[in-house]
Amino acid sequence: MPQAVPTGGAPAGARPGPAAAVSAARAPVAAPRAPAVTGGGPVVPAQAAPRGSGRPAEPAQRHARPVITELRLSAFGRHRGAAFPIGPVTLFAGPSGSGKSQVLAAYEALAGLGAGATLDEAFPDPAARIPERAVPDAQRRRGFRLGCTVDGPAGPVRLDLAVQAEPALRIAGERLSQDGQILFATALRDPGRRSVQAAWLTGGAVGVTRAPLPDDRLGTALLPLRVAGSTAGQRKVLTAAEQVIVALRSVFACDPRPDRMRAPVPQGEGRLQGDCANLADVLRRTRRECGTRHALLAEAARTGCAGPVAALDVRAPDGGTVSAVLDRGPGRPATELARLGAGELRFLALALVLLTGPGVLDMDPAAELLSAQQALTVLADGLDRGLDGGQSAELLRLALLSCGRGHVRLVAAVGEGTAAAARRLEGVSVVDLSS
Repeated sequence: MPQAVPTGGAPAGARPGPAAAVSAARAPVAAPRAPAVTGGGPVVPAQAAPRGSGRPAEPAQRHARPVITELRLSAFGRHRGAAFPIGPVTLFAGPSGSGKSQVLAAYEALAGLGAGATLDEAFPDPAARIPERAVPDAQRRRGFRLGCTVDGPAGPVRLDLAVQAEPALRIAGERLSQDGQILFATALRDPGRRSVQAAWLTGGAVGVTRAPLPDDRLGTALLPLRVAGSTAGQRKVLTAAEQVIVALRSVFACDPRPDRMRAPVPQGEGRLQGDCANLADVLRRTRRECGTRHALLAEAARTGCAGPVAALDVRAPDGGTVSAVLDRGPGRPATELARLGAGELRFLALALVLLTGPGVLDMDPAAELLSAQQALTVLADGLDRGLDGGQSAELLRLALLSCGRGHVRLVAAVGEGTAAAARRLEGVSVVDLSS
């Protein structure tokens, strides 16, 4: 088994390389749950992992597009042994301190790693993710564990990750498995080197391929660069890895910042940033390129903005900056977005995200698949922050409208008022973290 750092029940870490190692041990490659540190070689991919170690979130449904159906926080912040089913619209609710933001942070970190981010980019404050009361081992190591299940054309695929946060940030172990079979895994062989031993299923006379990989990147994301795909075993590994990466890269984390949305912005590509500071420039683009979606957004604005709204318009002098306005109708002066309340601005930005797609969002989805074969997942921590009941209800309506088509999914943290309303809506899953 790969070495693990105790986390008071959470695995610690050794660095995994981009291609995960498959070890010759009989135990699963995931970081061990026991606090003791154990050594050993990589796990052999052909071995079966214990069955029943995690239930798929939506077992009866086969997904045409790769999507995350379960998020696992085995030892992450205040969460231990947690498995959260993820559906088309999933809202996390609970009192302050219940761990809603940590769930969203874990999802976003996995998405970043899948897109090629390094560990320090995905976890800028790794110490905050170590479980409470985690006890370091003799080498002063502590860490955390997380993972997910991605369903799609290839069926459910599990990704499990153990990260060492102290004394240095490294991946301790990584495992990619399907139907109880380990396809790819990493193990730390020499803590003094900045690499891990990786192994993946090859099949044929070779059986398993082993190679050193970096310890600061997700190995699964590097497999398409390392596996030739010349054998049935290699093709199975590639198919599983690519399904996971497509799902992880199809994520847009959105947290509109009204204080950054009021000033006119330079004309640009019209790709919405995560803080929505360039909302006016994106409205300029949607008005020009997608009249139907722009009209739907204007219709939503009639519910989410005070006063009459005839249309959403922009002012863009030649070569100048862009500002957006609410057209109040004949005989009424338009209202610049700069004069709107913070809740109105957040509402407009979130409505735009739900009504649009990857081509209008500042993200880099997997290029190997057509956008029609991918499902965009919107992450929104504090979806209803600063919104009134009517605005929150309209966002839920838009979410159900967009997510019902299968191209968009929403994972968000909300307050109890929005959660109470959402529990009465068919198609919305509310995860209560209060217990």
